[in-house]
Amino acid sequence: MKQIMMPAISVAALASSCPANVLSIPCNDASDAEMLKEIKNALGKIESEVKGTAEDALKEAKKSGEVSAETKASADKLLANQAELTNSLKSLTDKVEGLTAQNIELAQNFAAGSRDGADGPMSLGQAVVAQHDQVKAFSGSAVRLDIQNAITTADGSAGGLIYREEERDPVRMPKRRLLIASLLNRGSVNSDAHTYRKQVIRAIAAAMVAEGSATPESNYGWTKVTDTVRKIGHHINVSEESLADADYLQAEIDTELRYGLDLEEEKQILAGDGIGENHLGLISVAPNFVAADASLPNASRIDRLRLAILQIALEDHFLTSFVLNPIDWAGIEMTKNTVGDYIFSRPDGVATPVLWGRDVVESNSMSKGEWLGGDLAMSSTLYDRQQTEVKISTEHGNNFIEGMVTIQAKKRQLLAHKRPLATVKGDFTFA
Repeated sequence: MKQIMMPAISVAALASSCPANVLSIPCNDASDAEMLKEIKNALGKIESEVKGTAEDALKEAKKSGEVSAETKASADKLLANQAELTNSLKSLTDKVEGLTAQNIELAQNFAAGSRDGADGPMSLGQAVVAQHDQVKAFSGSAVRLDIQNAITTADGSAGGLIYREEERDPVRMPKRRLLIASLLNRGSVNSDAHTYRKQVIRAIAAAMVAEGSATPESNYGWTKVTDTVRKIGHHINVSEESLADADYLQAEIDTELRYGLDLEEEKQILAGDGIGENHLGLISVAPNFVAADASLPNASRIDRLRLAILQIALEDHFLTSFVLNPIDWAGIEMTKNTVGDYIFSRPDGVATPVLWGRDVVESNSMSKGEWLGGDLAMSSTLYDRQQTEVKISTEHGNNFIEGMVTIQAKKRQLLAHKRPLATVKGDFTFA
């Protein structure tokens, strides 16, 4: 009798222990809540059936002293259904209670994060909600948020953290190709002047002579020529701080000062007038161009330079190179024949500058419209007395008390023109 009544007692205890607010808890999954409700209703129905079966069993026991097999089978089936529904109820109850605990924890965390930020950092979403009343009042429509403190590349924002790449090698100004000095013969001297003997007379009277007759007298003469050493120099004043703090500054100054000397050297070699401390340049000593034969063509740049070769040849020298301004050389290269073909060049090819088999040296040191030709190595010699040197001193003027440094570059040299007739100068002016 006691065994028969146990299912009813278990069902009643299960019903009384079920949380009262299970069905009222907000769930993330609506199907779980509906199923929990159905299981609870089913358990209530089974509880009524178990109770009825227990009452029938009690009546049968009082009447006949035992319970029928049919009543027992019905009770066993109800108890099995009750156990299955009880397990399902427990699983769903645990799931719902777990979700409830999570919701409570989230609510507590949110509340803690919004209390003046004292209990922990707010999430991005919390920060947005806390700072913008428009979000709090959001009801599904679009919301416009004004950016107040965006981080940008400006100074005072992220700009102070941006590191930019920087080239340490400076972009230098262009330098002229200095080629004239390389065309001369080179030498060195050990004093401030250089003396050499130069033949100035050659009167040859050699002739065929009959036996017993006197031979004709020839005449030769030499003169002593002394050229003096000239100095080229310049300097720059630099603060001690800039030399100490600026990388490569001293090396850059050294390079620029040396280039300045070489540039002035080329100008003096080519066009020095010999006045004062100036060199006497090649153009100053070279003979002027004179057409050797009026019957020869002399109407173009190309014609005139060929006649210059002839003039040198008539002096028993051999012209090896021309010095031209780049504009004049471009005009020669672009010369065309009557059908429009280039004569001395091909636009689709690369060729060494050559005219009439002689080298052409382009130089901005040569004035436009003028030219020089000859065997320059035979004509002139450049002697070095003191090659380029760069000195640094703090003893110039008020350098010591002003914290300045003077950097000076200089060279000393001598230019000797031994065979001026090996050169010729002219222009491209046509009548």
